[in-house]
Amino acid sequence: MPEYKYKAQDKDGKTVKGKAQAADTTELQKRFRENGMMLLEVKPVVRRIALKELKKKQLADFCRQLGTLIKAGVSLVKSLEIIANDESIGNYERDLYLRLRDRIVQGVALSTAMEELEPAFPPLLTFMIRAAETSGTMDTTALRLADQYTGENELEQTAKNSLTYPKILSVLIVGVVAILFGYVLPQFKDLFDAMPELPITTRILMGISDFVAHKWYVIVIVVAFVAIFGKMIKKTPTVRYTIDKIKVKGKWGKLLKVIYSARFARTLSSLYSSGIPIYSCVNIAKSTIGNKYIEDQFDDALQKISGGAKMSDVFAGIDGFVAKLPATIKVGEETGMLGPMMESVANDLDFYSRQALLKLVSYIEPVMIVVMAVIVGFIMIAVIQPIYNSYSTIGAGA
Repeated sequence: MPEYKYKAQDKDGKTVKGKAQAADTTELQKRFRENGMMLLEVKPVVRRIALKELKKKQLADFCRQLGTLIKAGVSLVKSLEIIANDESIGNYERDLYLRLRDRIVQGVALSTAMEELEPAFPPLLTFMIRAAETSGTMDTTALRLADQYTGENELEQTAKNSLTYPKILSVLIVGVVAILFGYVLPQFKDLFDAMPELPITTRILMGISDFVAHKWYVIVIVVAFVAIFGKMIKKTPTVRYTIDKIKVKGKWGKLLKVIYSARFARTLSSLYSSGIPIYSCVNIAKSTIGNKYIEDQFDDALQKISGGAKMSDVFAGIDGFVAKLPATIKVGEETGMLGPMMESVANDLDFYSRQALLKLVSYIEPVMIVVMAVIVGFIMIAVIQPIYNSYSTIGAGA
C-alpha cells in the first residue's frame, strides 16, 4: 500500500509525526479518528529513484503480467502490487512499480505516471498505454506490447550470442600479440644485434617489440584516452549524423536498411493499431529507428504528412528504408486496409532483419581470422627473413 507522512494531534493535544501505510488518505483519516487522534497534515512519501532505462526483457515481462492480470479482472492498483511483489525482479524494478501504484492511488493516470519516470519507460509504451486508457483496451494493448518487446529482446540476444565467438577471438588476438611482442621477440634481440644489417620488416618489428616491452603503460594510457574521448566525440550530433550516414551509404547499407525499416514498421504498426493519430504514430516511431541520418529526414516528412500527403509517397523519399515498406503501405492506403498491411510488412521485415543481422555478424568472424593471420604472418616473415639471409650469406661464402 502507499506510504504517507503525517502530522497528527493526540488526545492530550501533543503533535505526533510519522509514516503510515494506507490505501488512500480517507482510510488514513478514518484510522486516526478511531484512535482518538486528529490528522493535521498528510503527504504521500515520494520514492527517490535513480532512473535508468528498463531492458527489453523487463519491459516485456511487465507488459505481459499487466495485460494478463487486467484481463483477469484485477484492478490496476492491485495488478501493480502483484507485479512489484514478484520475487524474480530487482529492487529497482520494484521501486518503479510501487511508484506507479502510489501515483495511481493519488488519481494520476498510468501513462502520466510512466511519463514522469522517463527514461525508465520508453515513449512508445507511454503513448500506447495512453491510447489504451482512452479506448478501454489496456489488456490487449499491454499484451501486444509484451509480444513486441519479446521479439526485440530475442533479436538483441541473437546478436549478442552470435558475437560471443568474435569476442573470444579478439581477446585471443590481443593475448597472442602481447605475448609475441612482450616475451617471444625479445629472445631474438641478441641474435639480430649480431647481424650487420636487418630487413626493414625486422627493424619495424623489433622497434614495436622494444616499445611494448618497455613502454607498455603508454599504450594503455593511449587506448584508454582514445576510448573515452572517442565515446564523447561519437555522442556529438554532427559526428553521429556522419557515422549514421556512412552506415546507410556504406557496404553494409542494404542489410542495415532492412533492420532500420523493421524497427520503424513494427513500432508504427503497434501505434496505429492502438488508435493513435497517424502524425503522432510517425513522430514516435521515427525515434526508434536508431539512425540519426534517417531520423533527421522526418522533419520534412512530418510536414508533408500534416499537409495531407500519403505516407507511402513520403516514405518512398526517405533514404534509409527498403522499397518494400512504402510499397506495402501504398497497397494498404489504396485498399483501405492500412492496419493489416502495416502489420504484414512489420512481420516480414522482422524476419528479414533477423537474417540481415545474422549475416552481418557472420562477416565478422572471417575478417578477424584474416587479421590474426596477417599479424602472425608478418611476425613470422620478419623473424625468419634475416635468419634465412644470414644462412644464404654463409653458404655463399663457403
